[in-house]
Amino acid sequence: MGKRIYLNAFDMNCVGHQSPGLWSHPEDQSHRYCDLDYWVKLAKLLEKGKFDGIFLADVLGYYDVYNGSKDVAVEQAIQAPANDPMLLIPAMAYATKHLSFGLTYSLTYEQPYMLARRFSTLDHLTKGRIAWNIVSSYLESAAKNFGLEGQIPHDKRYDIAEEFLEVSYKLWEGSWEEGAVLRDKKNKIYTDPKKVHTINHEGEFFKVPGAHLCEPSPQRTPVLYQAGASKRGADFAAKHAECVFTAGPTTDAVKKGVKELREKTKKFGRNPDDILVFTVFTAIVGKTEEEANKKYEELKSYVSLEGALALLGGWTGIDFSKYEPDQTLEYIDSNAIQSAVEVFTKADPDRKWTIRELATFVGIGGRGPVAVGSPEQIADELEYWIKETDVDGFNLAYTLAPGSFEDFVELVIPILQQRGLVQTEYEEGTYREKLYGKGQRYLKESHPGSAYKNLHQHN
Repeated sequence: MGKRIYLNAFDMNCVGHQSPGLWSHPEDQSHRYCDLDYWVKLAKLLEKGKFDGIFLADVLGYYDVYNGSKDVAVEQAIQAPANDPMLLIPAMAYATKHLSFGLTYSLTYEQPYMLARRFSTLDHLTKGRIAWNIVSSYLESAAKNFGLEGQIPHDKRYDIAEEFLEVSYKLWEGSWEEGAVLRDKKNKIYTDPKKVHTINHEGEFFKVPGAHLCEPSPQRTPVLYQAGASKRGADFAAKHAECVFTAGPTTDAVKKGVKELREKTKKFGRNPDDILVFTVFTAIVGKTEEEANKKYEELKSYVSLEGALALLGGWTGIDFSKYEPDQTLEYIDSNAIQSAVEVFTKADPDRKWTIRELATFVGIGGRGPVAVGSPEQIADELEYWIKETDVDGFNLAYTLAPGSFEDFVELVIPILQQRGLVQTEYEEGTYREKLYGKGQRYLKESHPGSAYKNLHQHN
């Protein structure tokens, strides 16, 4: 038996997520993203396949770097139109018992008092199956629509994020004591007011004097995901994240990042194994290798290369329309997702990418690897990635929705289960307990957020 593999379905409340142009394939149903029934059926399918969770990505603006315009993104459905992912979760949770939900929500344009309340509500409604993927929005177009002159500089976004989490921890962990809620009908006391504390937070970016509006939810703090791979992002992840989402085209590129991240956790007094790392992965599976290759060739014919460059432009802040297709990509410092450029230019120094190669690569599966093969070959490849990179699991991107997930559940999951690599039954409990074991409902003692538990003693 190898190391247990964690599996998330990687999706977004939009049409084209990671594979630009593939929405135009006759079998793709991602245009049904506005239909709640579509999402409920997907949740049930993933639970049937014993997936650990569904990880919902999000963006708050248009990918308008390419050609200085949003037109290509709009025309090709490059993560647009996009609906709010949070509103899908109660229905999907109601239709399932164990599937967990990783929700991407940007803190850059939110107030912690409000967002903490939303996550507490979701944690209550899902019986503790919620995770927050903490992001600090990288699109210039989003910043302008929230009334700013332009994007907040990369490192300042992390300064804001640090304080945002400090406020959130105070609200989730410290504001309401255990046992504050009495529900004493006889004496007409619902909550003991002496056990509900104001947090009196006054910082550089936020002023939150009051108490949390929600009673403690099953996990108090949602499971915390983070996807930052820049130097500042990796520090933030090493300090706060319980799960980290990464992306890279080769095992070498991913392995390097995982090793550095685990080393960094020690500096924050945490156990390197307390962080579970998920990398993006796209599987194109057929009953035979031949069938899979045929499927792959067909899918490639639907890829929009211009759409891929628009997507990559949004991620990197680079306008690829200014380059010739056969030009080689060089590392360019930017204010967007710094790791998106780095992974193609620095992480694997032996590989030089032309713009055309890059667009072709990103066209299916975004920044992660694509495996094509029989169910056994896909299982072998997943096992290989786990061994080589020290990741704990995968965010599985789709090429066709929901067909990619149907194929994976039907063909690959049984083989992974036979090999003892993925779960055959769910553990009971909250998302955190499913990841760390029974009884670990709350943040681990070594996590910085747990330091806010006894806030009332200092108040």
